[in-house]
Amino acid sequence: MGLRKLDENLYLYPGSPGTLIKTTPDGAILIDPGHGKGRHKDLKREVQKLGQEIKAQLTTHSHADHISTAPKIDAPLFTHRFEFSIAESPLNREMLTFGSKAPKGFLVFQFPDEVKVHAVFEWGDELFGFKAIQLNGHSPGMTGFVAEDSGVLYAGDSFFGERLINAVGIPYLIDPELFKASIEELQNYAEKGFLLIPSHGKAVKGEEALALLELNASRIDEVERLILSLLEKPLSMDELAFRIMKHYGVEVTPQNLALNLVPIRAFIATLYNRGEVEAVVEDGLKWQVRRS
Repeated sequence: MGLRKLDENLYLYPGSPGTLIKTTPDGAILIDPGHGKGRHKDLKREVQKLGQEIKAQLTTHSHADHISTAPKIDAPLFTHRFEFSIAESPLNREMLTFGSKAPKGFLVFQFPDEVKVHAVFEWGDELFGFKAIQLNGHSPGMTGFVAEDSGVLYAGDSFFGERLINAVGIPYLIDPELFKASIEELQNYAEKGFLLIPSHGKAVKGEEALALLELNASRIDEVERLILSLLEKPLSMDELAFRIMKHYGVEVTPQNLALNLVPIRAFIATLYNRGEVEAVVEDGLKWQVRRS
């Protein structure tokens, strides 16, 4: 794998997630160093080819697949303040994806070590020539990084490539309404001609970007309608997630089912708050379309 040059000082190193690299007079800035045994060596090698050393690391959010390489790179890590405790506490990361301490080795991405955060930022801050913008919904502090002069927006997991959506069925999120609001923000940038880079999927621009964003938004609406149709009869969260995965032809494994329970809970909370579903006890906690 090699670097893809995006602009005079911007490069993309492939992977899932991909890592954005910006060269500066003081050294290179990485966005989302990623995960994998040898990735830190790969990133250091590619940066050295550019005649630089790594100065700092930024992260869009603190899920394990985005930050587990960071401690192996001798450069400070910056994250949004809502993501600080998720990075530093392995237990918090497990709680976010499993609801409590998770069985060892069970989660799709599970990193048991602390990840030291050296500084936090707010949305709207300028960091090494990037503007940090709010794109949450996938995680509490999900952040996009905008390089205005280059017309590039590294969007993290605020939207997904078509291949990943088809593979998981339900985009991973913790708040459907925030996720859709972030899609709308991304559409604004796409209409301005920005190159949008998702962490998992290819970089897109123009009509291709708008079509992919519409796919993400329409899948959220589609899942919501599907949930309401399935809840004509009471179902538990597990039953609901299972049926939705079967609907989309997603392989049902214990790990995939556990992961999809997170967005399912978020959809149920949204529908409950709107008065469209209610909880019932029927051989356990179940959910159904509100009858009254």
